[in-house]
Amino acid sequence: MIQYSLKCAEGHTFDSWFQSAEAFDKLAAAGMVSCAVCGGTKVEKAIMAPRVRPARSATGVKDDAQPTTEAPTAPALSTQNAELEQALTEMRRQVEQNSDYVGEDFASEARAMHLGDAPERSIYGEAKPDEAKALIEDGIPVAPLPFMPNRKTN
Repeated sequence: MIQYSLKCAEGHTFDSWFQSAEAFDKLAAAGMVSCAVCGGTKVEKAIMAPRVRPARSATGVKDDAQPTTEAPTAPALSTQNAELEQALTEMRRQVEQNSDYVGEDFASEARAMHLGDAPERSIYGEAKPDEAKALIEDGIPVAPLPFMPNRKTN
């Protein structure tokens, strides 16, 4: 696993973990890495300082310290990030409570509602970037949500 500091085209910075450098490259090229703040998919690696652990001797004891069994801890989130995460969690809860999830049928369902072929209601789901662009170009009001959909994993 590797952690990267990332930056979107809008200048937002965030961190994310990837299985490998190749996995990041593949996901980014497919538009599957999105900004944690605005949802934009134009994301690149940001400049970051390397994490270097102090050297350990063959006995597992630091040269100038006692043996340690503590696992390294991740730095705490800043208050600003914690507040942002809470706001995004609340926003997601509101969207899920007050909208119908249409999954990958989002673009076709939004278009059908716009044309009057489906009842008008609040919906959310997934759309490919070209589908979202076509909706906007056709005057159909859509907006990206700043959170990733739930994905089932085995």
